[in-house]
Amino acid sequence: MNDVAIIGAGELGGTLAHVLARGDAAHAIRLLDETRTVAVGKALDIMQAAPIERFHTVVSGGRDLLRAAGATVVVIADQASGTEWTGDDGIALLGRIVRTTPGAIFLCAGATQRELVERGVRELGVRRERLLGSAPEALVGALRAIVGLEAKGSPKDVALSVLGVPPDKLIVPWDEATIAGLGITRVLDVAARRRVEGRVPALWPPGPLALASAAARVTEAFLTGSRRVVSAFVAPDDTYGRRAKAAALPVRLRAEGLLNIELVGLSARDRVALDNAMLL
Repeated sequence: MNDVAIIGAGELGGTLAHVLARGDAAHAIRLLDETRTVAVGKALDIMQAAPIERFHTVVSGGRDLLRAAGATVVVIADQASGTEWTGDDGIALLGRIVRTTPGAIFLCAGATQRELVERGVRELGVRRERLLGSAPEALVGALRAIVGLEAKGSPKDVALSVLGVPPDKLIVPWDEATIAGLGITRVLDVAARRRVEGRVPALWPPGPLALASAAARVTEAFLTGSRRVVSAFVAPDDTYGRRAKAAALPVRLRAEGLLNIELVGLSARDRVALDNAMLL
């Protein structure tokens, strides 16, 4: 069954549970937080909306993180206090969850969890195909809206991705971006593209609603096996002895996790910028 466990019932975790429930891609969602009865209360609120919003996903809450066992996807969100799981506390939590649910796909939904993706692969031995961060996809949504305004069109017609390490080392590969099927470099001049790039640092970190929407899109891709392309934090491949940072990359997903990284056609300039951004 397509079950999802969300660790942390803060604003991000609670919003994500509701967005996922409305999408009806999951059979059940378990919202888990060790802080008293916060997760239970939020789960009840979501279920009360089910008859009105017409979804069938069963949402439950609890304090026992061991209830994550058996989930298809485990999402690390934020604590009830609103603090995202990061640093040593985050890696300790992730280690507990990995031991409980070794066969799951793990998704870090927070904007500050890039290093958690990196450390989870290096220190805990989680396969990089099964541990990703969804926050870059939230940034893509904001960029699409800005590009749509610059082009006097709809954000729905914009297709682009982001690369690198936000907020200061982000690359927008304009040569690969399109709007309504046309290359963006043919629609927006250099000055317009620079205006968009100049606004990128102020867009980071995305807010809880944007982060929840991005995490929901990525989770639904895993649950449905849609093979959609999203921008996500991916741990580096240390196979050849070259150590680097986890970075935002365009990736194609499948039910088993990461299928491949979509860097075909990336310009030499953007490749150099990405390499520099990922250097330790």
